Amino acid sequence: MGDPGGIGAEVIVKSLADASLRKKAHFRILGTQAAIDAAAHRAGIEPFWWRAQAHTHAAETAHSHDVVLHDYEPGGIEHASVATRSGGELSFRFVEDAIAHALTPREHPLHADAVVTAPINKAAWAKAGHKRFPGHTELLAERCKSERFGMMFHANAGTHAGENAHALNVILASAHVPLMDVRNVLTIGRVVETIDLGHQACKALGIHHPRVAVCGLNPHAGEGGILGDEDERIIAPAIRIAKENGIDASGPHPGDTIFIAAVHGKYDLVVAMYHDQGLIPVKLLARDRAVNMTVGLPIVRTSPDHGTAFDIAGKNAADPGSMTSAIELAIKLVAAKHA
Repeated sequence: MGDPGGIGAEVIVKSLADASLRKKAHFRILGTQAAIDAAAHRAGIEPFWWRAQAHTHAAETAHSHDVVLHDYEPGGIEHASVATRSGGELSFRFVEDAIAHALTPREHPLHADAVVTAPINKAAWAKAGHKRFPGHTELLAERCKSERFGMMFHANAGTHAGENAHALNVILASAHVPLMDVRNVLTIGRVVETIDLGHQACKALGIHHPRVAVCGLNPHAGEGGILGDEDERIIAPAIRIAKENGIDASGPHPGDTIFIAAVHGKYDLVVAMYHDQGLIPVKLLARDRAVNMTVGLPIVRTSPDHGTAFDIAGKNAADPGSMTSAIELAIKLVAAKHA
């Protein structure tokens, strides 16, 4: 459910209120009844879930219900719409338990085929004593014991990019890293690994021969070394290695133009060097539709591409589009994985 003070409960309730979506899978909500009930009441949605107290036999055996709420706070606690220690601790527990469910054997009553996470607040996690994890991605990787992992975003670009826009796929070579440190964490190996992870993820999405465009780090991809040497010293060799490994990769391309080429269908994947280089175009072109998928894990995990939005929490103003897309993509990835 994400942070109880954010819009997680609202976008979950609004997404799963669609009966046609509920028919596609069995859903387990790890959250609090107080937040879910309040969000449904504000949206005028009749309850469609069955509640059980978390970590009880009833929660483990509620298989006959399409949607089961595992309630972590019977009786309910009101949370302010700001980063709080209690919100951080609860949202951390939700994710920890969701990962544990996904890692259980398929025959286990709590096994989950996929995890879809609503937004958490990093400051709240820090207040709760979990500051060494800057986000879901790093926690998922550690708990899954994954050394190769990455943040990738998938979205239909929508009308902002033109009527014939193609799906936009973007993977990050570095994620939650201060901008001043990006040049120090990028290595040839890291860029090669990111290209490979994105290539494999595209195949999971049904793209059999992905065309990969790799961004440069500097303006104009370094302009032949005039604006920095990282593009020629790190990124270009990584692209050559990826091509030797059979990946259709090109670049380094200037980051300010390559995304338009991608949404016009020239590329299936863009490899961005840092967080905002990749996320600004995604959120500009595919707001309320983009999905974050963690690649390189043994489990399927997706999430909306937005944050907790404390400023509109409790106002019934959140658009559930990105959460709905995250749920649908998780189902698609699970089906492909099992096939």
